[in-house]
Amino acid sequence: MTTAPFAVGMGYDVHRFAEGRKLILGGVEIPAARGLDGHSDADVLLHAFCDALLGAAGLQDIGHFFPPGEPRWKGAASTELLRIVFARVKELGWTLGNADIVVIAEKPKIAPHTDAMKLVIAPLVEATPRQIGIKATTNEKMGFVGREEGIAAMATALLWRK
Repeated sequence: MTTAPFAVGMGYDVHRFAEGRKLILGGVEIPAARGLDGHSDADVLLHAFCDALLGAAGLQDIGHFFPPGEPRWKGAASTELLRIVFARVKELGWTLGNADIVVIAEKPKIAPHTDAMKLVIAPLVEATPRQIGIKATTNEKMGFVGREEGIAAMATALLWRK
């Protein structure tokens, strides 16, 4: 654990598409033909953000805290996982400065939903929506994202101590 007044963490996550599941990103249900496969609700955006927070605080990754095979987390809302992660980060004396999150997907379009996502995420990390940056890009039809096999997300979090 760092003693510096600031710490930065980075997170990355990816989930493949699955039939018969809702698509949840940033705690918001997005209209889509398919959702993402995972033990929880597979919210790739929030999983990447959790890892960024955990990394900045010098803690282990999301899989350590929420093992994918543990029945307790089956179908869990990732908003709840984020709430638990942030409580742990806060216990260590950290406050969120800001977060920057990128969703990489060919479809669906993410931009129409980013304001709603910020409104869900901000109170979970004791922040304002302006402290949460969410943007999206495509993979220009390359790789698994380009072939529309799944969605990836990257996140950076800046933590600070008063």
